[in-house]
Amino acid sequence: MTRISRKLRNWTYEMFDLPQDIIFDLPRLTMVGNKELLIENHRGVLHFSPEKLILSLTEGSLEVEGSELMIRSIMPQEVMVEGKIANVKYIGTEGNQ
Repeated sequence: MTRISRKLRNWTYEMFDLPQDIIFDLPRLTMVGNKELLIENHRGVLHFSPEKLILSLTEGSLEVEGSELMIRSIMPQEVMVEGKIANVKYIGTEGNQ
């Protein structure tokens, strides 16, 4: 992201008080206990098994570990995962972790 683009996004965020996930294209996670996880603003599924899900993000990836995992629904920018979720880990790109 260029310096001007970053400044424009920061200015927009401050002026209009919009959510950061919209302005900065960040993932939004909504978890219900350890049974459901909704991930918004993903860029695709990199890996899926009943024990692990890896999603691509704008910058980095997101790992969900557990057991009996299943993708309940998947849309271009949203994934609903159900199962026994044990761990959620953000893996940033170099310099952004």
